[in-house]
Amino acid sequence: MRIDEVAVPGGRMRIARFGEGSRLIIATHGTTASLMAWGAVAAALPPGWSLVAADLRGRGHSAGLPGPYGVDRHADDLELVAEHVGADSTSVLTGHSLGAYVAVMHAARRDYARVVLADGGLPLPVAPGLDSDEALERTLGPAVQRLRRTFPGVAAYVGFFRAHPALADHWTPAVEEYVRYDAAGPADAIRSRAVEEAVRQDHRWLLTRGADVAAALEAIRSPLILLRAPRGLLDQPIGFLPDDLAARWRDRLPALRDEVVGDCNHYTILFDPRCAALVAARLTGEAARGDEDSGDDGGAATDAG
Repeated sequence: MRIDEVAVPGGRMRIARFGEGSRLIIATHGTTASLMAWGAVAAALPPGWSLVAADLRGRGHSAGLPGPYGVDRHADDLELVAEHVGADSTSVLTGHSLGAYVAVMHAARRDYARVVLADGGLPLPVAPGLDSDEALERTLGPAVQRLRRTFPGVAAYVGFFRAHPALADHWTPAVEEYVRYDAAGPADAIRSRAVEEAVRQDHRWLLTRGADVAAALEAIRSPLILLRAPRGLLDQPIGFLPDDLAARWRDRLPALRDEVVGDCNHYTILFDPRCAALVAARLTGEAARGDEDSGDDGGAATDAG
């Protein structure tokens, strides 16, 4: 992994390049995550590929970049990242969770060989009268609580994640590396690098700007692939993007390829070695293990309904 920085409004944004291949993937991470969320996927890439991931504004080692935040602001930053690394129409764009929405807004104005959305990117239904902060607590409860806490050491911080219902039975070296990268502060008062106000502003944006996401989805000219986890943020049996929501968007965007990545949750879609290998295969257009048996050639649309 090679670290670099990109000049953006207000300072410099950290990026990392995984791999040495000339074929390029640009990746964006989730709401409280960091560029290390892409480590397992990057490790599964075939030779000839490299993946560039950014710490979004208010996260990771870009935590000091000032607001305002919001998905459109992140998309502006991502354009500068794309220019910095020389992305062109042969490059691939991907994003996970919040990062998938950033990818959607960015891809509406720049063409890629393909755009792969990992468990995100579709406008979220909003319950009438639901306060955005209340909605945040409902959907990201443990993640938001973590941002307010300090821990008596990195081991305690790792322990918090090891007890997370989505990760407890799926712990890997990639998850631990991701957690340790996020740990900041004095040795006896470790906290997350993610800025709570950035998380809140981005969540409010998602809840109030669904029409903008919809318009951006319809403006994307690149081949568009949606990869969904069947289980949710707390490993519950309903995913972050349920089947009925995906079905509505398959009807609205007939060219959208929608695929459920079996036996993973919102987090392990990137961390579990099998799931990460499938994501890597969809990014590169190559067959994943098991595709031959399933009859999926890695390129045809999949009916997940």
